[in-house]
Amino acid sequence: MLYLHDVWVNWFEGEENGYNVCYFHEWRKNDGIELLDQVPLLYITKELYDYIENDMHDLPEDMMDQIYKRSYIRKGQNRDSLDFAAVVTDGQDILAFDTIGYQIPVRKSRLIPRQEQLVFDMIKTTKPESFDFNGRTVEKEYHILSMEPELIHGLTRRERQLKQLLMIALDQLRTVDNLEELRYWLTEWDPKQYPYIRYMDKETVWNTLYEGVKHGWGRAHEDLCVKMIKGQPFLEKMWETEQKPQQDTSNLK
Repeated sequence: MLYLHDVWVNWFEGEENGYNVCYFHEWRKNDGIELLDQVPLLYITKELYDYIENDMHDLPEDMMDQIYKRSYIRKGQNRDSLDFAAVVTDGQDILAFDTIGYQIPVRKSRLIPRQEQLVFDMIKTTKPESFDFNGRTVEKEYHILSMEPELIHGLTRRERQLKQLLMIALDQLRTVDNLEELRYWLTEWDPKQYPYIRYMDKETVWNTLYEGVKHGWGRAHEDLCVKMIKGQPFLEKMWETEQKPQQDTSNLK
């Protein structure tokens, strides 16, 4: 079995979409970066890699058996074992995961560039393992709180976070399902439509609003977001977090 040593990881917990597991250039000093003293490296098929990166389903049993208690984390002078953790690659991309004792990849991280290159060098003479995966496929379902990758593509970490925040606010609006409130927010988003909005039914108003805001990210999105979350302390705190200057992690390279 191949092993990596002294691996910096930046865990993103509970992320079912790989686009929310940030690459190194988007890491922040306050992310709580950890050091894995040792971790197994598995070269796997693209199908299995996508399954791990973009979902939260049970991992193959034979993979779990192979990596059991093979990883160690370094915290100060302590070296503690992790039940099920590994770095996986399909030869194109790389991901670290830790199940924190469960059957699913609860925590996920990218690697720093130097260690990514090391992974590619280490697998040059090996072939991918499929494990007991058998190409199992679970139809990926995207929705307002788990957006299609094309709606996120090209956005920065800050923009992705704020867009997720806007989608939470829109989901709340959809749940309340109040026609006048829906009309109000569509007018805020697109005032030019005001003469027509008062004749729209709930479904039309909602579809027009959602279809209008779901693509891209810009000043109009930010303005709508900050208005919609006003008076909701938890969401306002998330907003404020993304407004603070972020320190880089270039010293880890």
